[in-house]
Amino acid sequence: VEIHVLQGERPMAAQNRTLGKFHLTGIPPAPRGLPQIEVTFDIDANGILNVTAKDNATGKDQKITITSSSGLSKDEVERMAKEADAHSAEDKAKRDEIEARNQLDSMVYNVEKMLKENGDKISGSEKSDVESAIADAKKALEGTDAEAMKASHKLAEQMYKATQPGPGAGAGPTPGAEAGPQPGGDGQAKKDEGVIDAEYVDVEDKK
Repeated sequence: VEIHVLQGERPMAAQNRTLGKFHLTGIPPAPRGLPQIEVTFDIDANGILNVTAKDNATGKDQKITITSSSGLSKDEVERMAKEADAHSAEDKAKRDEIEARNQLDSMVYNVEKMLKENGDKISGSEKSDVESAIADAKKALEGTDAEAMKASHKLAEQMYKATQPGPGAGAGPTPGAEAGPQPGGDGQAKKDEGVIDAEYVDVEDKK
C-alpha cells in the first residue's frame, strides 16, 4: 500500500504538492474491501510532521518524517488557496465523477460476484435483466458523465436487490459495502487524481 502525503487546497492529488511517499509492505492477501489501514498525522511545535500507516489486522506499520522545510512558503499557500477558490466548481464536478465511478465499479463487482455464487438460484429472465444492467453500468464507466454513472448504479442496485436469494441461500454482500478504489475504473484518476477518504487521528502538538 502506498501512502502519498500532500499539501494543498485542491481535492485532486495531482493538483497539490507532494511532501513524501512511503509503502506499507508485508500485508497478507485478503478479500477485497477487508484490509483496514490507519493513518496518523503527528506534527510537533517545530513543524516536523510524522505520518504513520498501520495495518490493523497485522499490526505492521511504516512511517515517514517530513521537516518544515519540505512544506510550502506563505506565498505558495496563498497562491494555492486562490487557485482552489477559482477552480472550486470544476473541482467539485471532477470529485463527483470519481466518487460516482468508484461506487458504480464496486456495485458491478458485487453484482457479478452474486451472479457467480447464486446464479443458479434465480430465474433465467432475472439473470438476463441483471446481466443487462451490468452491461449498461460498464458502458457508463467508459464515459465521464457522473449523472449517467449514478443512474446506472441505481439500476444495478435495484436489480441486485430484486434477485437476492432468500435467507440461508448464500446471499451476497451489501452493494457498495466494500471500500477503496476498485479495479476496472479510471486508473489514472484513482492513482494520481482520485479522492480517497482516509480515517486519521489528530495528535496534539508536542510542547
